[in-house]
Amino acid sequence: MTIELETRIRSAGLRVTEQRMAVLRALETHPHADADEVRRLALGELPGLSLPATYVVLNALTEAGLLRRIEPAGSPARYERRVGDNHHHVVCTGCGAVDDVDCVHGAAPCLSPSSTSGFRVTTAEVTFWGLCPACQAAETTTTTEPERT
Repeated sequence: MTIELETRIRSAGLRVTEQRMAVLRALETHPHADADEVRRLALGELPGLSLPATYVVLNALTEAGLLRRIEPAGSPARYERRVGDNHHHVVCTGCGAVDDVDCVHGAAPCLSPSSTSGFRVTTAEVTFWGLCPACQAAETTTTTEPERT
């Protein structure tokens, strides 16, 4: 995986650094992580990694097209390595978990607006909201437990 990541970083016109490698590895195992979580995950590999440095790396990798930044309402920005396929997301209203939802039509944009006001649309971003399986199970458990007196 290291050689593949180095190749991707170089192909994007960036230098390979320990910080960039650690951030990409963190997002490989924890997609949709926010900057704090990315930093915490990368600290095992780079104990001195600061939060400002993490933001610098995340921004550079996003601008280079190696990461995608999503901003679900009421949530900090999150980052993922899955780029270029115009997929969407589902967010749990209970715990904030995020998962990918593949685009039904596959090609970007996979939704056609009724009017674009002259814009050439290249991407459609949809966020679905609901309860994840764990929150559904917790909700069911909470509603079926007998009251204690």
